[in-house]
Amino acid sequence: MVNRKICKLTLASAIGLVTFVPAAAFATNGYFSHGVSTKEKGLVGAGAAYSQDTLAAGTNPAGMVWQGNRWDAGASWFSPMREYTADGSPPGGPFAANVGAGGPNDTVNSEMEDFIIPQFGWNKMLDADSAFGVSVFGRGGMNTTWKAKDTAGGFGVFGSPAGAGGDAGVDLGQLFIMPTYSRKISNTSSWGVSAIVAYQTFKAKGIVNFSGISIDPANLTNNDDDTSVGLGFAAGWQGEVAPGWTLGVSYQSEIKMDEFDDYAGLFAEQGDFDIPSTWIVGLAWDVTPKSKLVVDVQKINYTDVPSVSNPSLARLVAPGCAPGAGPGGSGAGPGCLGADDGVGFGWDDMTVFKIGYEWATSPDWTWRVGFSDADQPIDEDADILFNVLAPGVMEDHFTFGFTRKLGSNTELNFAAMYAPEECIEGLSNPIPVLGGGPGTQTTELCMDQFEAALSYGKRF
Repeated sequence: MVNRKICKLTLASAIGLVTFVPAAAFATNGYFSHGVSTKEKGLVGAGAAYSQDTLAAGTNPAGMVWQGNRWDAGASWFSPMREYTADGSPPGGPFAANVGAGGPNDTVNSEMEDFIIPQFGWNKMLDADSAFGVSVFGRGGMNTTWKAKDTAGGFGVFGSPAGAGGDAGVDLGQLFIMPTYSRKISNTSSWGVSAIVAYQTFKAKGIVNFSGISIDPANLTNNDDDTSVGLGFAAGWQGEVAPGWTLGVSYQSEIKMDEFDDYAGLFAEQGDFDIPSTWIVGLAWDVTPKSKLVVDVQKINYTDVPSVSNPSLARLVAPGCAPGAGPGGSGAGPGCLGADDGVGFGWDDMTVFKIGYEWATSPDWTWRVGFSDADQPIDEDADILFNVLAPGVMEDHFTFGFTRKLGSNTELNFAAMYAPEECIEGLSNPIPVLGGGPGTQTTELCMDQFEAALSYGKRF
């Protein structure tokens, strides 16, 4: 039977992560992290065909059965540096990014650049061919804090007032708990399936000037943290297809989440913010007895979620939104904020290519490097303005990591990631019927990132 003490430890760790993960601020591949476990992060997240620890279910549930009796615990420090620069004449009304007291070419930097993101996994063999485990981790999130100008004549993002009252931004945290059953098909292949319990928190501030195009202005911004829970599943397979070659495939369903009721006037479909489906195909090649090359292709289906994928301003024209009159007046029409076909962030699906290499220099030391590439999901010709709140613009990631065995059953793992600066630029408001015309103001969004992860693994 599964040891009750271990089960209690697993549950306690999951509850603890619920406390910490809402501060998570991933914004790497869109808002998905580049990898799940520390070992995978050293290989830039590649692991569909090569599972190494009890966080494996986050990439491919089939890999859990190969981990034996084991637990892993760790955390990463994640630091995204974000800024935007607005240049030219604002379009008028609230539909403007911040040009600030400094006038054109004023650059604004987001605060809160340091985040701690924990992870935990546990696995128990039920018999020689099957296992039950639990993986707990954060795998998405966005956080921006754009400070308003305090100088005379300054103003905040989207034309909000100067001073602390004009601060703008969002805070999204996500937690995944994945109980997993996996089973060997043969000595070289396996399958696995996971239930997914997802938990989200969200808060927005500083966008009150958009009340006129929201169907529910009271639930648009500056409310308390709201939470949502949802259920989904993941399934996967791994198997040797030729000597030294292993193929892995996995699929995570779209996760239907409860609505954010306190932000029913912001997200499309009255506060709906589901988690998109993903699939991964991976290949692992034993280059030598002591080295391995891994390649993954991941597809993130952001178009599953209207509040993410709907164009950010075009929806106001078609299917249309009639702005409300006067302070507090709500908008009307299917394209308004919060409506069924309302404004989103305009994100496309992402396809991420990952390649990693691992080699052992001794029985105690294993080293890893990795690189990934993708096209950022934002349509910069039409969707700059709302993405000031959530600039998920990263494309390339470089990673490094190692494992140091501390004993016959224990190890220490480390990984580091650097994502070089990526920028996108476009008109702040390309829709001429809003805010007195499109003006000539352009906004450039930029971000670069660092991450360092450390974890401890133990077999029992």
